[in-house]
Amino acid sequence: MKFNVNQQDLQKSLNYCQGVIEKRSTLPILSNILLDASNSKLTITATDLDLIFIQEINNVEILQDGKTTTTSSIMYDIIRKFSSGKKINLSLSSESKLQLESEKSVFHLNCINASEFPLTDENFNQNEFSIQSKQLLKLLNKCKFSVSNDETRHYLSGIFFHQTQIEDKVFLTAVATDSHRMSISKLRLNEKIDFDPIILPKKTIFQLCSLLEDYDGDVKISNIKSKIKFELNNSILISKLIDGKFPNYVQVIPKNNKKKLEADLKLFLDSVDRVASVSFDKKDGVKFNLTKDILNLSVNNANSGDGNESLNVKFDHDLDISFNSKYLIDVASQLSGDKIEIFFNDTGSPALIKDPSDFDSIYVIMPMKG
Repeated sequence: MKFNVNQQDLQKSLNYCQGVIEKRSTLPILSNILLDASNSKLTITATDLDLIFIQEINNVEILQDGKTTTTSSIMYDIIRKFSSGKKINLSLSSESKLQLESEKSVFHLNCINASEFPLTDENFNQNEFSIQSKQLLKLLNKCKFSVSNDETRHYLSGIFFHQTQIEDKVFLTAVATDSHRMSISKLRLNEKIDFDPIILPKKTIFQLCSLLEDYDGDVKISNIKSKIKFELNNSILISKLIDGKFPNYVQVIPKNNKKKLEADLKLFLDSVDRVASVSFDKKDGVKFNLTKDILNLSVNNANSGDGNESLNVKFDHDLDISFNSKYLIDVASQLSGDKIEIFFNDTGSPALIKDPSDFDSIYVIMPMKG
């Protein structure tokens, strides 16, 4: 095996691999990436057995076909320290050594034979549909911060994707909740798709987001029972799905929250962020004291002090309610317009947050006691 590749192309690809490979793997081969130089392209594969990432680099000069595996983290560390955009020469100097050469540097890295690398080949082609990359990224971003970290309820540690229908319109709907807050966002589809409801794991979500941020185009999605495949231009991500039943989220959406608060989004976000600064762990609730057209925000921490701020808003009632400041900031940071709308019922009931510039996304936050 012998080929030359551009430093930037290789670094970018290895960077994605870092997100897939587990730092402390029990199997040495899982710390490695598979390098396959053939058909005038270099294919790089990384896996943790639950997630497989495959990327093709096309503008590669291949002098001799071949494949091997080497430690992902070490190779990435070396490649990113080479001069940007320079040519890197790679060759197998022996069965167990990969030589990297660029400018005046030469490295020899240990290899494990490619035949030991775990590859699965499954036929995903039965139910495929396409979605625009930026629209998929939006769905993921609107929901990912509400994904649960609670290991005991594994079915909440991902985003629930399913098809919904309102009258004659069809949507791909994404939902995430950690039982204190919930995000729902949907995307209009041109037609009905053959797609069973799935729960996409957290690690896959973040990996997919980093790929989508660098890509503009269509993403082909296909799923078989326990796995899903995302195809971008030169990259493929195959992931196991979370096995479990997502709760009936529709019944959690507040139906009779009639008290509407409307505020300037940036002023609201900055205010909450400022008063929350007085709390070390951000676990202290931000108290909302609402009267006609005035929102008083306050945080009180026994160890560090207190903060107060008032904001002019549109509101026609009197209400006292407290929220976790981080939850408010997470939601507000995802809104795309210049206003935020919060609908309340009473002090102990969940609040419904809407973005007037995006009718396809809503958020629910539980209030804090006290």
